[in-house]
Amino acid sequence: MSAITVGQAVLLGAVEGVTEFLPISSTGHLKIAEGLMGIPVDDHAVVGFTAVIQVGAIAAVFVYFFKDIVRIVSAWVRGLRHPEQRYVHDYRFAWWVIWATVPVVAVGLAAEPLIKGPLASLWVVAGSLIVGSGVMWAADRFGRHKRGEDDTSFKDAMLVGGSQILALLFPGFSRSGATMSTALLLDLDRVAATRLSFFLGIPALTGAGLYELKDALGAGAGVAPLVAGTAVSFVVAYASIAWLLRFVAKHTFNAFVVYRIVVGLLLFALLGSGALNS
Repeated sequence: MSAITVGQAVLLGAVEGVTEFLPISSTGHLKIAEGLMGIPVDDHAVVGFTAVIQVGAIAAVFVYFFKDIVRIVSAWVRGLRHPEQRYVHDYRFAWWVIWATVPVVAVGLAAEPLIKGPLASLWVVAGSLIVGSGVMWAADRFGRHKRGEDDTSFKDAMLVGGSQILALLFPGFSRSGATMSTALLLDLDRVAATRLSFFLGIPALTGAGLYELKDALGAGAGVAPLVAGTAVSFVVAYASIAWLLRFVAKHTFNAFVVYRIVVGLLLFALLGSGALNS
């Protein structure tokens, strides 16, 4: 394949930054953008490149939630050293994030050939966008939104963390969409669901980016495009996080549901007409 240029990397970084934490599928949008630019979406090196620039978005989470992360990690360290500190919610939450990451890592490693092969198709993306919309609408409609962040439990973390597998196997379903929907079905309020999605995404996405670095370099992109794409992803993602937290505090997820359906149907049309290769 041809090398990914700095210009393409910047565009992909912007797409990643906007879509990583909005429940509209960053992977799906990246694959659409790659398809429109003539970049083969199922190439192992391209999949690796997109995973690496996700690290920029995750870095934005570290910066935005720096105080929260320091508080949680500090509580975890204190709990490891002092047994009496292990009943603190932040200590337990740190362990929940770790354990909740195990299922998606295991599935990711086991199903890697499928994820980078047949499941990378834009047909899968289009279908997942629409199906995920239905799940999101139902979760937002029937969830009771009565539990806050301090009310989360180990069960919540495992179920929400495990739901990341849906997005891993079906690009277009959306990692944030799957985790937020699951949290809403567990009766968390929208802000708590969104924040939980952010925290659970940190180890999974960071690990994926580091693991895929070797394949990303194999894309022929070189260091400059990787750095450019990751930097743009960080800046745009930071703004996206700030906007999303304000938005969900006052609005439903219906706007995202409608958007996903429109994009999914448009993608089906483009693929069916041959205007876009799968």
